[in-house]
Amino acid sequence: MTPALTVSLRKRQLLAYGALGLPLAMAALPVYVHVPRLYAESAGMSLSLLGSLLLAARLLDAGIDPLLGGWSDRAASRQRLIVFALPCLALGMLALLHPPAVAAPWWLLASMLCTYFGFSLASVAYQAWGAELGRDAGERTRLTASREGFGLLGVVLAAALPGLLAKDLAQGLSGLAQLFPLLLLFLASWTLLGTPPSAERQPAGGRLLGNLRGVLDDGRFRRLLAVFVVNGIAAALPATLVLFYVADVLQAEAWSGAFLALYFVSGVAFLPLWVALARRFGRVRTWVASMLVAVASFVWAWGLGAGDVWPFAVVCLLSGAALGADLTLPAALLADLCERPTGGSGEVGRSAQAGAYFGWWNLVAKLNLALAAGLSLPLLDLVGYRPGVAAATAGLAAVYCLLPLLFKSIAAILAWRWRRTLEVS
Repeated sequence: MTPALTVSLRKRQLLAYGALGLPLAMAALPVYVHVPRLYAESAGMSLSLLGSLLLAARLLDAGIDPLLGGWSDRAASRQRLIVFALPCLALGMLALLHPPAVAAPWWLLASMLCTYFGFSLASVAYQAWGAELGRDAGERTRLTASREGFGLLGVVLAAALPGLLAKDLAQGLSGLAQLFPLLLLFLASWTLLGTPPSAERQPAGGRLLGNLRGVLDDGRFRRLLAVFVVNGIAAALPATLVLFYVADVLQAEAWSGAFLALYFVSGVAFLPLWVALARRFGRVRTWVASMLVAVASFVWAWGLGAGDVWPFAVVCLLSGAALGADLTLPAALLADLCERPTGGSGEVGRSAQAGAYFGWWNLVAKLNLALAAGLSLPLLDLVGYRPGVAAATAGLAAVYCLLPLLFKSIAAILAWRWRRTLEVS
């Protein structure tokens, strides 16, 4: 590795740090999107059993994030934890995307847990490392933007590669699983060798559970987490429902892939703009502005109907642009909180607990996805929506457009109200 950081990061070092974000995001998409269909079709698993196993694995995955974060705080080197975690992720992905003909439920559960463990440990150590690398608020914002920009590219690659590698879903995912370890090795090496280690830090002491509870005593963190929860649900709701909306409201199912690609590419393209605006106006004000852009896109989507392909492309462009800010600015604000000194006691600054902060953060991010599905799908049933029934699309449009609009508006109001406490200079 290069020597420890003593000066501001160069562009090549910012890029090197962000590179690992690509394979980590690339692993997440097939796990959440493709695995249910793969095991239902290729392994013949019943949907009830499949759903129960996926729910159990995901709840366990979310629940251990704070513990993994606390573990990373107590480790001498976060980079060593990443090196330990990545083989678990690679092996888990290889197994998960190659379901066997027999004992598929046990195979699914074991490979999911292996994948989740490697992914979660690598992610929380990687995020905490980034919080410690930045010398000031602007640099931490650029580090976060680099990581999330590469992450969005990883999502686009993961969405496109299975279809490019083979027409059959199982064969395409098999090809993706075989390419993944090579890509992971290359990009992880770039990150670990091309990024300077963070400044000398003392591993966190004290009791693990006490440290995790102590993080929640930080009032600024609780407020930031509250905004993150409300805003995260607003973002997860349309992600859960977009394919229904495109198929039944727009009646343009063939355009689904293009809409998703435009959404994520827009997120990458607008990242530099959000970073520049944050430097000029502050992260919280810029984040609130991005929320208002998202609100405008939901208002526009509310008036669309069958055949409105190009107007919805504008919605994808605007909401994708807002996504770039959602991924970058709140995590950069959290990195600032991690670096805030504890006071004049002579104790190590809060960077010693960056893993605990990001562990709770990742737990909430994963629960947001579950809450969005748990809220929106029963609501669709309540308003009488049935997939493929054209007469029942009014309720779908309302849930897809108005519910995210409500949550985004609440998040913007909270962020603006707490703007002076959320941003740490």
